[in-house]
Amino acid sequence: MYITMDVVFHEDSMYFSSESELQGEYHKEIQTLDYDYHISEEDESRQSELVNQEAGELDMSGQQFGSKDVFIEIPNQSSSVKGVLNLEPDPFMKRLPHRHNRGIPKPTYEPELSTKVKYPMSNYVYNHRLSESNKSFVNQLSTVAIPNSVQEALVDPRWKATMNEEIKSLQKNETWELVECPPGKKPVGCRWIYTVKYKADGSVERFKARLVAKGYTQTYGIDYTETFAPVAKIKTVRVLLSLAANLDWPLQQFDVKNAFLHGKLSEEVYMDLPPGCMVPEKQCQKVCKLKKSLYGLKQSPRAWFGRFTKSVRAFGYRQSSSDHTLFLKKQHGKITALIVYVDDMVVTGNDPEERKALQNYLSREFKMKDLGPLKYFLGIEVSRSSEGIFLSQRKYALDLLQETGMSGCQPVNTPIEEGLKLCVEPNQVSIVKGRYQRFVGRLMYLAHTRPDLAYALSVVSQYMHNPGEQHMNVIMRILRYLKNAPGKGILFAKNVDHQSIEVYTDADWAGAVDDRRSTSGYFTFVGGNLVTWKSKKQNVVARSSAEAEFRGMALGLCETLWLRILLQDLGYLSRQPIRLFCDNKVACDIAHNPVQHDRTKHVDVDRFFIKEKLDDKIVELPKIRSEDQLANILTKVVSSQVFSKFLDKLGMYDIYAPT
Repeated sequence: MYITMDVVFHEDSMYFSSESELQGEYHKEIQTLDYDYHISEEDESRQSELVNQEAGELDMSGQQFGSKDVFIEIPNQSSSVKGVLNLEPDPFMKRLPHRHNRGIPKPTYEPELSTKVKYPMSNYVYNHRLSESNKSFVNQLSTVAIPNSVQEALVDPRWKATMNEEIKSLQKNETWELVECPPGKKPVGCRWIYTVKYKADGSVERFKARLVAKGYTQTYGIDYTETFAPVAKIKTVRVLLSLAANLDWPLQQFDVKNAFLHGKLSEEVYMDLPPGCMVPEKQCQKVCKLKKSLYGLKQSPRAWFGRFTKSVRAFGYRQSSSDHTLFLKKQHGKITALIVYVDDMVVTGNDPEERKALQNYLSREFKMKDLGPLKYFLGIEVSRSSEGIFLSQRKYALDLLQETGMSGCQPVNTPIEEGLKLCVEPNQVSIVKGRYQRFVGRLMYLAHTRPDLAYALSVVSQYMHNPGEQHMNVIMRILRYLKNAPGKGILFAKNVDHQSIEVYTDADWAGAVDDRRSTSGYFTFVGGNLVTWKSKKQNVVARSSAEAEFRGMALGLCETLWLRILLQDLGYLSRQPIRLFCDNKVACDIAHNPVQHDRTKHVDVDRFFIKEKLDDKIVELPKIRSEDQLANILTKVVSSQVFSKFLDKLGMYDIYAPT
C-alpha cells in the first residue's frame, strides 16, 4: 500500500486491467474474491435452526442439572443470511480487492488512536495521586468489556458460567414454574443484564449476569397494582459521608444477592422463557409462572423493600422520618446507621459491636455479601485518605465522552459561554429530540458529584420539549467542559464544627428570555462540607429583584430545615442557628420587618415562613458581600476566573489532574 498526495486517475482504463500500469499496483499482492455468493438451502436451514434455538433445549423444571451447562453458544443473529445474493455480472466490477473491514463500521473511538488526536484524553486524566490499591481499582473499572447481547456473552466462558449460575439460583429459589399460558394472558418478556463486581483492592471479583423481566410490558390492574418503593436520596448519602469524614466513622458496604427474589408476588404474572436457555421440545411453548418477584417487574421493588423493612425493624432499628431508607439504632450513647438503595447498602457509625451483629443478622435473613470498605456506590467512586473522603464519577464521565465521540474534543474552562442567553427561536433548526433528551438525562446523573454543572443542566433541561441546534451546541460545550476535568469531584474534609448548617442563596431576576422568570439557587453545607445544591427556575414571575431573592431564600431555608431534621435523627443537631447567607439587603430587611407592604403582600406566605423561623432562633441572616456569594454560579453565567475561584471554595477538586 502506498500513501501519497500525488495521484493520477486513468478514467479510460479498466479497474486493475492487465494492460494498464497504475501507480502502486502489484497484481501478485492483490487478493480478490468473487461477487457471486450462494448459500445452499441445507446450510440456510441449519443456521436458521441455530438462531431459533435462543430458547434452547434445557430442562427448566429444575429437576436435573448435573454438570451440563444451561446455555449453548448462539451465533449472532445479524450474521444469518437468507436467500441468494444475486448481482448482475459487470465486467467492470468482476474482481474486487479484498478489504478486511468490509461491512464493519468504523469504531467511534479507538484508544490506540490517541496519538493522532490533537487533544488526547491522556493529557487530562492522571492517577499519580492515588494509592496503589485505588490506582488498581480505577484502572480495572475501564479494562473489562461488558457484552451487549446474549450472543456476545455466550462466546466468553466466564459470562456463560455466570449465566448458568443465575438460572440455577432462580430454579433453587423456586422463582417460577413452567406452565401452559392461559388464554387471554400475555406473558412479559425478559433479557440479560451484565456487570462486573470488584473487590476492595480493585481486582475483578466476579462476573455477574442477571435475568431481568421487561416490566414495561405489564398492564396496570392485571399483573401489577401498587409499585412505589423508596430509594436512598443521594443527598442523604452525602450527609452521612460528611459525618463519617468529620467523626472518623468507618464505611462498610454490603450487597444482597438476588434481593428481589425474596419478595413474594400477590399478582398472577407470566414470563417468557429466558433467552439462550434450552428446554425439552415438548416444553418449548410453555411460559414461566412467577411465584416470587423478579428484577424488572414493576412491583418487585415494593415487595423487596417491604420484606427488608420488616426484617430490619424486627432487629430494633427505626426508620428515619427524613428518609425512609435510612435505618438507625442508638444504644449506650452510640449510633449505627444503615442506608439502602435497592439491594446495595452502606453501614456506618461508632458502634463496631452493633455493626458486626447487624451483619450476622442480615446474613441469616438474606444471602449477603460483604464488599469491604466503601469504594464504589451507584456509579460514584469513593476514595478515602487522612484528608477526608473524595467523591467523583470519573469512569461515568469518561464513558459518556467516549459514547458521544467527544474523547478527542478541545476542552473549555466553563460549561456555558459567558453572556449566552438561550431561548426558543421562531425559525430554529430542529434536531432529534430523543437524542437531546438522552444527553440531558446522562448529564443529570453526573451532577450528583458535579455541582459545577447544576446551572448549565438547569438551562438545557428547560428545552427538552422543543430543542434546537443552539441548545445542542450548549450540550456539546458541557461535554467539552467535562473533557477538561473528567475526574473532578467533591472532597469531604475533616472540620472542627461537624454539626453546623450553612446555606448560600441567590436569584437572577428575570433572567429567562422566554418568560422573564427568575432562577433560584442554593448551596448547603453540613460540618463545612457541601452536601446539597439546586438551580431551578421559579414558578412565577417576580416583579422585583428583592422578590426573586426572597423566594430563593425560602427555597434554601426549606432544604436546611430538612437537613436539620436529618441531623436530629442522627443525634448530631447543633444548638447554633442555621446561617442563611443572602446578598440582597432589601430581602433581608423584609424578612426582619413584620410590617405589611403593598409590594410584598403577594409573597406574604414566604415572608411569614421566614419570619417565624427567625423569631424561633432557628435561622439567622448574617451579612455577605456579593463577590463572596457562592450561589452566584447557580443562577447566572460568570467568567472563568470567578467560576474557578468559587469551585475551590466549594471543595471541588480533581485528584486525577496532571498537576
